[in-house]
Amino acid sequence: MVAGRAGTPRGAGPALSLDAEEFLTWLAVERGRAANTLVAYRRDLDGYERFLAGRHRSIAGATELDVQDYVAALRRAGRAPSTVARALVAVRSLHRFLVDEGHVASDPTGDVGSPRVPQGLPKALSEDEVLGLLGAVAGDDAPARRDRAILELLYGTGMRISELVGLSLADLALEEGVVRVYGKGAKERLVPVGRYATDAVVGWLEPSGRGVMTPKRWARRGDAEAVLLNARGGRLSRQGAWGLVRRYGDRVGLGDRLTPHVLRHSCATHMLDHGADIRVVQELLGHASIATTQVYTRVSTERLRIAYEAAHPRAQGPVDSERPAGEGTVTLAGDVDRCHDPRVAGPPGG
Repeated sequence: MVAGRAGTPRGAGPALSLDAEEFLTWLAVERGRAANTLVAYRRDLDGYERFLAGRHRSIAGATELDVQDYVAALRRAGRAPSTVARALVAVRSLHRFLVDEGHVASDPTGDVGSPRVPQGLPKALSEDEVLGLLGAVAGDDAPARRDRAILELLYGTGMRISELVGLSLADLALEEGVVRVYGKGAKERLVPVGRYATDAVVGWLEPSGRGVMTPKRWARRGDAEAVLLNARGGRLSRQGAWGLVRRYGDRVGLGDRLTPHVLRHSCATHMLDHGADIRVVQELLGHASIATTQVYTRVSTERLRIAYEAAHPRAQGPVDSERPAGEGTVTLAGDVDRCHDPRVAGPPGG
C-alpha cells in the first residue's frame, strides 16, 4: 500500500494517493464514468485525503470514526446536504473498491449513515419549450430523421435514455401503438406511443432513414436489430444519444437545463398537468413505487397554486379596479384529452 500522493495528468485535478488514482482509473476504464463525474470524484477524494493527512492517517488506515468526523467537518463548514452526501458517496465507493481489490480487509464506511438530502422538484420544461426543441430538428436526411425520432420518443413515452438506445426492432409494435421497453432490473413493460412519435419512428425506419446508415456488414452481433444507429452503423450508445439531446438543447437556448432525464420529467409533469391519473404515469415511467412518481404531483400542485393566485379574484386581496376585465386570466388545466403533448387536440399524442 502506498500512502503518498501520486502524479496526475496536467489539468486533471489534484494529485491523489495511488489507491485513489487506481480507483479513478477503474471508474474510467471499467465503469465508463464521464469526465465530469471523474473530476467531481477527484475533488471530493482530495478533500477526504487532506482531512486524513491532518490526522496523519492514510486511506488504508482510516477508521469509521475518521469517516464520521469527516462528514461532521463538512457539515460544520456549511456544505449543503447534497454536497455532503455526494462526498460520502465518493469516499464509500473508494473504500469498497479497496476491499474488493483485496488492498484492505474492511470498509470503515459500512455503518456510516448517509445524510438526508431534501428532495428537490424536477425541473420540467414548459410546453412551449418542448415544442421549440422538437421543432429544432431541421432537414429530412437520415441523421435528422433519427434525431427527430429520439426526441419524440423521449418526450412522448417518458422512457429512460438507456431504455431508448436498448430498443430493438422486435420491440416495436407501432400498429398497436406500443413499444416493449426493458427498464431497471430487466423489467419489461409496454409503453404507448402517440402519433407524433410513431410518425417520427416510421420515417426513420424507411430506406431513406435507417437504411442509409445501415452498414454492408454489421460489426457486432445484435447491432442489426438496433432501432437507433450511429454514423458507423452500430447501435447508438447512451453517451451518443445524450450528446445529441444536449446539442439540440443548445440550439434552442436551453443549454444545461436540458438532459434526456429532463424530457422524462417533462413528460410526467405535463401528463399530470392535463389530468392523467398518477398510477397511469407510474406505469408509463416504470416506477416500482408510487412514491417515486408522487414527486411530480408536487410540481403540478405548485403550478396549480401559482395559477390560482394569478386568476382568482380573492386570492391576493383587493382587485385593482383599473385593470381591464380579463387581464391576467390563466388557464388551469387545458383540455385533458391533450394529455402531455401540446400539439395534440384529441387522442394523446407522442
